[in-house]
Amino acid sequence: MKLGMFAMPLHPPSRSIAETLAEDADKVIYADQLGFEEFWVGEHMSCTTEPISAPLMFLASLIHRTRQIKFGTGVIALPNHHPAVVAAEVALFDHLSHGRLMFGIGPGGLASDMELFDVLDGEYRNERMMESIDTILQLWSQDPPYNIPGKHWNLTLKDMVIPELGVGYVAKPYQKPHPEITMTAMSPYSGSVKTAAMRGFGPMSANFCPEWIIKSHWQKYQEGCEEVGRKPTGEDWRVSRNIVIAPTDTEARDRVMNPQGSNYYYFDYLWQVLKAANYTAVMKSDPKQSDDSVTVEGLMESMVIYGSPKTVAEKLVALREYAGPFHGLLMASMDGSGPNRAWEWETMSRLISEVMPLVRKSLG
Repeated sequence: MKLGMFAMPLHPPSRSIAETLAEDADKVIYADQLGFEEFWVGEHMSCTTEPISAPLMFLASLIHRTRQIKFGTGVIALPNHHPAVVAAEVALFDHLSHGRLMFGIGPGGLASDMELFDVLDGEYRNERMMESIDTILQLWSQDPPYNIPGKHWNLTLKDMVIPELGVGYVAKPYQKPHPEITMTAMSPYSGSVKTAAMRGFGPMSANFCPEWIIKSHWQKYQEGCEEVGRKPTGEDWRVSRNIVIAPTDTEARDRVMNPQGSNYYYFDYLWQVLKAANYTAVMKSDPKQSDDSVTVEGLMESMVIYGSPKTVAEKLVALREYAGPFHGLLMASMDGSGPNRAWEWETMSRLISEVMPLVRKSLG
């Protein structure tokens, strides 16, 4: 099982953005030193709580400060960008990093970004996303002239092509034919997971989904694979989880339930945001539960894996047996205010040195 991290990232808006960017960068460097295999970073244009507007730019600053860790965009919201810009910038990063890039794509999940880019309609947004990735893949698969018609973008480049000078050519990625492509999912029985499986993209289940939703993602993954005659192994399926590890189960629970803890802040924030967007079903362990009966403590009990190293290993194995054979585990990155940085870095260290050997041994 591969081990990585996923960062929205999310920080209290009262904190300095420069300070939180430095904190997030230090975490990527520490993850690389520990031996984490990958680090995914999200994109949000209109939220100081989720302050990274350009994950490629942020991650590019870390290429030469790390040794081996791979970088993932989690995700680039394709409906909000011209596909030629994305194709060129992703290819550039892939060359700069010598192939350490994973290309995470999605329709975007922040309502304020959707309003900002006038893509609030879900069907319209998904349509733009799929047209964009098709356009990007075609740009990477051929030389000019380019003539790629579409409903949302029409790309033409034929008159200004000078082959002997390299003019008119959109760069192809360093990795051939392109970096690994991943699509995120958080909705129950997500159609994105089925689409990803059919297209040969890897699905990634969000960390703020209860376990029954993750299990539904495996069902849709199987459907997508079977529809195209592909064996549903789960090798390209990643699952993200909030994880807290301490010397004892009691101490871990105290850290999770501490109102000053970063997990408490995280789930309180997400619940309020999803309530405002009228999309609370994604976080409920019981879909029939009323919003008024939901508590932050209840959300964390259903979605945070916490305990001693032995307990966390047992919970991770149980999750995989229940939900499906995901081959990638992503620890969700939290804010580092107060004692939270020390707690999180302890979790990272214990996860890779104590927990994962137990998990891998159990999985054979």
